[in-house]
Amino acid sequence: MKYPVIIFDWDGTLMDSIDKIVACVKQAAVISELEVPCADAIRNIIGLSLDKAMAILFPSHSVQQQAALVIAYRQQYLELNHQPTPFYPGIKEWLLSLKMQGYTLAVATGKGRNGLNRMMDKYGVNDLFAVTYCADETNSKPDPLMLNKILADLNVPAEQALMIGDSSYDLEMANNANIACVGVTYGVHSQQILSKYGPIAILSDLPQQLGNYI
Repeated sequence: MKYPVIIFDWDGTLMDSIDKIVACVKQAAVISELEVPCADAIRNIIGLSLDKAMAILFPSHSVQQQAALVIAYRQQYLELNHQPTPFYPGIKEWLLSLKMQGYTLAVATGKGRNGLNRMMDKYGVNDLFAVTYCADETNSKPDPLMLNKILADLNVPAEQALMIGDSSYDLEMANNANIACVGVTYGVHSQQILSKYGPIAILSDLPQQLGNYI
């Protein structure tokens, strides 16, 4: 067991939620009577904390307007938009298999705590993860605070952990924490972008391919 601790990003890595996130940001902009960002721009901020994401998407607007957009987005995502966000095929069963093999699983996500808890409760996966951290209780990626807290909580050194994510923010965060990383190509950022951060692998199918590296 090369990496006994495996840390996952959530949106775009475990859960197929990218399209819903894009739709909810667009609707939040409509409600706020602001120019609607293009889908590519929205995809590029997935993984960041919401306040940081809105600052990037709406740089000419005040902090108060950006905060209102965060509220509007959360209302869309948690209450009004009912688009399903399932796990990618085979992921839930694979996570259970990893845990049964003795791996310790954790989550480091740009989601807020309420959103993550809601999804974990809905899909019955709370018991799979030893520890989870969200952007609204630490710092936004690529700051390494989430990863450092996970390592401290689990009392493991960085060399025993592996970070898996679909965005440059995930892999840069891992670099900043001196943790090995793996990129996945089915999320927000391309293999070309992910390769800049020195991952040990860039995979298209986690359940089928990760076993060669852990």
